Amino acid sequence: MVRFWTDNIILWVMGLLVSAGSLRVSEAEDTSSGATPTPGHAAKVLAFYYPWYGNPKYPQGSGRWSHWEGVEEEKKQIASSTNYPKLGAYDSHDPQLLRQHAEWSKQAGIHGWIVSWWGRNDFTDRAMPRILEACQKAGLQATIYYETIRGKKTPDNAAQELLDVLKTYADHPAWFRWQGKPVLFIYVRALDELGLDGWRKAVEQIRQNYPKGVVLIGDRMSREAAQVFDGIHTYNTAGHLKGRNLQQLRSWAEQTFPAWVALARKENKIATLTVIPGYDDTKIRKPGLKVDRFEGQSYALQWQAAIAARPDWILITSFNEWHEGSEIEPSVEWGDRFLEITRIWSDRFTQPPKP
Repeated sequence: MVRFWTDNIILWVMGLLVSAGSLRVSEAEDTSSGATPTPGHAAKVLAFYYPWYGNPKYPQGSGRWSHWEGVEEEKKQIASSTNYPKLGAYDSHDPQLLRQHAEWSKQAGIHGWIVSWWGRNDFTDRAMPRILEACQKAGLQATIYYETIRGKKTPDNAAQELLDVLKTYADHPAWFRWQGKPVLFIYVRALDELGLDGWRKAVEQIRQNYPKGVVLIGDRMSREAAQVFDGIHTYNTAGHLKGRNLQQLRSWAEQTFPAWVALARKENKIATLTVIPGYDDTKIRKPGLKVDRFEGQSYALQWQAAIAARPDWILITSFNEWHEGSEIEPSVEWGDRFLEITRIWSDRFTQPPKP
């Protein structure tokens, strides 16, 4: 059954590749929109990554439970997780686990991780040295996803936290850099805690105190955000995809993705687009939100539309956010099909178009 699915989905995806190739040729001939072409080998594929899981049974791990709740290994169920990981309820501090994740990511054509980060000395922060080590060995890169401002919600606090991150980690060989500068991502929660005016002040402080230069990517698809940050992104498109069938989803992506890229291009900033395999947070939120995976077809359609829109980077939500059911990491329910789909489309995105 698995082989039957694999053969058929690859044939279906290859059909999309043919149509995508035709689309890129026609777009390449039309430069009136001002959009820059996909930068071929310079294009990046990044996945949001969660290092907040703990399980005391792993001797080299964190030594405690974290985030997993109601684990039933025999039934392969986790009360706080939509699906069940192929590796079971693992520990994010376990070096062997990190090596496996890095190898899978590399094989799937992912260039780096955007690592959920909740402050210095937090559980997620204590995993960072091991994450960077695993990424370096696998040939990946990593940066942080700045989730929230700890303490007072002020530009000073935000700037100091990010400066501390840069001074602590940004010189590591595996840190994600763009044109020689370290990259940081700002989540919408942290963005809303200051507002754009507050972040403008924080950005000024960071640049004044970190003369090496830094690239900041804010979680808001607006021209105003593009004027504050060096690039813009969105973490989660599930709200836009909810209730749409495949044709409606494709139409939404084909209309929306080019518009989002244009927002960044008009300000000469980094353009990113986010693709998501599916979403289901109904185990942790009531009533929650669920977006069907359509056996992988939805994910492939989003990739096709994203590539056609020619962003600089394509972001994946997520590698392993198990609570919200958006993971592409292998699971009992889906096997490795979403890693395989990622590999096919990442190759398409990062390889220069053939004549």
